[in-house]
Amino acid sequence: MISRHLEQQLQAALGRSPAVGLLGPRQVGKTTLALAAADRHQSTYLDLESERDRAKLEQPELYLGDQLNKLVILDEVHRAPGLFPVLRGLIDRARRQGNGLGRYLLLGSANLDLLKQSGESLAGRIAYLELGVLNCLEVASDDQNKLWVSGGFPESFLASSTEHSLSWREDFIRTYLERDIPQFAPRVPASTLRRFWTMLAHHQGGLLNSAQLARSLGVDSRTVAVYLDLLVDLLLVRRLQPWHANAGKRLVKSPKTYIRDSGLVHALLSIENREALLGHPVVGASWEGFVIENLVQCTQPSTLANFYRTAAGAEIDLLLTWPNGNQWAIEIKRSLTPKPRRGFHQACADLNPARQFVAYPGNERYRLSESLDAIPMTALMQELRAKSPTAMAS
Repeated sequence: MISRHLEQQLQAALGRSPAVGLLGPRQVGKTTLALAAADRHQSTYLDLESERDRAKLEQPELYLGDQLNKLVILDEVHRAPGLFPVLRGLIDRARRQGNGLGRYLLLGSANLDLLKQSGESLAGRIAYLELGVLNCLEVASDDQNKLWVSGGFPESFLASSTEHSLSWREDFIRTYLERDIPQFAPRVPASTLRRFWTMLAHHQGGLLNSAQLARSLGVDSRTVAVYLDLLVDLLLVRRLQPWHANAGKRLVKSPKTYIRDSGLVHALLSIENREALLGHPVVGASWEGFVIENLVQCTQPSTLANFYRTAAGAEIDLLLTWPNGNQWAIEIKRSLTPKPRRGFHQACADLNPARQFVAYPGNERYRLSESLDAIPMTALMQELRAKSPTAMAS
């Protein structure tokens, strides 16, 4: 088992909240992480995709009422939306008995239903954590290129060969389209959604142009918005919003879209290995998305992640805004001799960020100017984690 950094945060959340929602796409390792956390508690695990386990909850108040002294793990909890009001009553009962923390761990493969249901029924009683794909701090330093190519789903990363890894990802995409997505959006045609997903891979890191995508798919822009919302809610696509607070500039208003796992980008584009990737036009955008996903995983949830671009060409690839208002501007380069573009300097002059970095795949950190550091991606990840209160508390 690969050690996940989120495990410490999960234990801390169970110690301060009655319920914890652990969100993440399928096959990312939520169940493995939850069972590792359960080893420290008396626990009961129920998989709500199992008919046998769902049968135990035909009378949920009776069954769960007998488990008040245990941590109850409910996997794929969106399959039983009627449980949330029951959980609220049981949490309140456990609180009155002085045993109100760490009662329920709810696992979900999408945030759209789980957040809506739990937000309505468990307000003030639940904390949320998101488990992403493996990041560069969770694998060996010499495996980082492998992680970029194969992606961070554990089964893909740990596959015995590049061929097996690609086959796993192709099966994952097919299963999502044919089995999983119909649970959330039964009227979305699988073939059309695959075409849309592949188009997003071709335009990895590009500005969203709904009208162009709609023409290519033969649908209207509202349908494109539905498809994109679905993939975002399933935690498969990141919609990176533009920074918009500087009213004195003509700012780009369209978001950028990134398929969150680089391995899925490569599978959708039939890129088999690193050599094929390095010769493919998507290589720069793939690397940029890979870096952004790694960096964002290391920030605290209340940190805003945006990009900045003006009509005049000023641009910041990733702009992080901390809760205290401080901003970090990050340029991303896939070069061992990184040099920021003139547009990056212009953007920093516009925003005056507290810190400026060029993230690159080398091993050495050095100063490019008085206010700008070239920094290895993993070193910047470690700095972000150190700044996060959750990381420091753990």
